Amino acid sequence: MTDAPHSSEFLAERFESHRSHLHAVAYRMLGSRAEAEDAVQEAWFRLSRSDTGQVDNLGGWLTTVVGRVCLDMLRSRKSRAEQPLDSGAPVPADVAPDPERDALLADSVGAALLVVLETLTPAERLAFVLHDLFAVPFEEVATIVGRTPTAARQLASRARRRVQGAEAPDTDLVRQRRVVDAFLAAARDGDFDALVEVLDPDVVARHEGGVLTGAAAVAAGAASYAHLARVARPALIGGATGIVVLVDGRPERTLTFTVAHDRITVIDITDDPARAAELDITLLDV
Repeated sequence: MTDAPHSSEFLAERFESHRSHLHAVAYRMLGSRAEAEDAVQEAWFRLSRSDTGQVDNLGGWLTTVVGRVCLDMLRSRKSRAEQPLDSGAPVPADVAPDPERDALLADSVGAALLVVLETLTPAERLAFVLHDLFAVPFEEVATIVGRTPTAARQLASRARRRVQGAEAPDTDLVRQRRVVDAFLAAARDGDFDALVEVLDPDVVARHEGGVLTGAAAVAAGAASYAHLARVARPALIGGATGIVVLVDGRPERTLTFTVAHDRITVIDITDDPARAAELDITLLDV
């Protein structure tokens, strides 16, 4: 940094130039747009309180900060406990990534990663996202997760194998709409069995209060909100298939769905009306 490195206006301009990248990192780490924005905002707070006059690569510095913030957020989720590196199966020797294969994986993994997000430990997720998707060297990943570079490479390898084995989500909006309509109809009726039928057995539902996993738990939660489902409308939310709960014509809550093989695999819930109002929502015909 050269000109007026301590100017708050200068720092703000530099930060904004990196915001979209930081949000992409955080979203792939956290699987929640609202939490990703919180992580990016925290990175700004830390930047504004830091002496960055000697920082040559502000983008790299901010990526590291966002990675640490996301790791803290993931570890604070009560539904997830960090597993030691030496648990589980040994890592095979031939784990060096193939550049062409990994480039294709990085292009297509966004939605698949959301499907398997809750099967990865926080450290695995951070190592995979930062290295495989954003080319952060393992030496830097290691400092964030508090492991050696070799251990960080093993974390990313485990995560990579799980992601490669994940089912690709359905991108056909018409097919998605049919599944979501069936979910909404079952939720309005409080029909537990019908909800289970449309949910993947390992479905994950995420919201600010925590995470629900498994078709039975998610169906029970959805059935208990039948009164809200009755005032919900199908919608595109940020271009993805979802439903929005309207109160006095204003969005009160949104649910965004990931669908694979005609079943819902991930539900992202925004239950803060202020955040719901900021989303790009297009109501669909009933």
